[in-house]
Formats: sequence, structure tokens, C-alpha cells
Amino acid sequence: MLIVRAILFTILVPGMVAMYIPSLLLAGTAPASDSWRFLGLLPIAAGVLGYLACALEFLLRGGGTPAVFFTRPLRFLLGEEPKTVVQTALYQRSRNPMYLSVITVVLGESLLFESRALLFYALFLWLMFHVVVVFVDEPHLRQRPDYAEYCARVPRWFFR
Repeated sequence: MLIVRAILFTILVPGMVAMYIPSLLLAGTAPASDSWRFLGLLPIAAGVLGYLACALEFLLRGGGTPAVFFTRPLRFLLGEEPKTVVQTALYQRSRNPMYLSVITVVLGESLLFESRALLFYALFLWLMFHVVVVFVDEPHLRQRPDYAEYCARVPRWFFR
């Protein structure tokens, strides 16, 4: 059941943000013919692997999925968030590697499709993610006793 919940979360959240919305932004555009654009597959692969590593950590450490503010009403379907703050694997280097992974996928898509619209969308996503992290996620997580020490040790976004 945990795997099903992780798959549902992946479809509903990062799938929507990194696949469905970009496909709408690309609708009606012809693919570019430059062979260098395939370098965009590298950040896409890195972002997908990063996301999968994060999803696996949530399953292993807490048996749930991240409680993104708009998915909390769907707990019955997606599961509860872990009882403690996940601090292992990529979460040792960034407090938000799942968000970074999704942005990395969209940046790779912007290279692959040579799309300025996707590049601007990636920048917009980072801004929106930052606002959500600062004003929604972090206040929610500060209620946990282990979060303050974690914040002191691990940067919000980029690896040290």
C-alpha cells in the first residue's frame, strides 16, 4: 500500500508540475533539431533520480509521503507524513531536495525542447516553491523538536 501511495503522490504532485504543465506549455511547438539539445536529458535524469531517492527516503523513514500543504486533505489516500524530519540521503545536503529535483527536471526539459517558456516556468516554480517553503512548510515543520537543529546544519536549498 505504501508504494501505491508514493505512486499516487508522484502522479498528483511532481507529475503534474514537471510533466503535465510543461506539456501544455509546449503544445503546438515543433521540436528543435539541434543535437546538443539532448544534453537536456542529463538534468532530466538527475532530477528523476533525485526525486525517486527522496520518495524512497520518505517511504523508508516514515512510511508516508511529504505533506505538501494542498495534499494534507488527501491523507486518507496518500498517507501521513513521517513522524520525524527526514534527514538522511539527499536531505543531508539540502532541506528541499525533492523541490530541487522537480526544478532540475523542468530545466532539463527547457534544454531538451529549447523552450524559453519552460525556462521561465522553472524560474517561476523556484519562486513558488521558495514562498511555499518559507511561509507554509517551514512553519509547519518548526513544530517538531528536531527541526531547529536540522536547519542549523543543512541549507534550505543548495548544497554546502
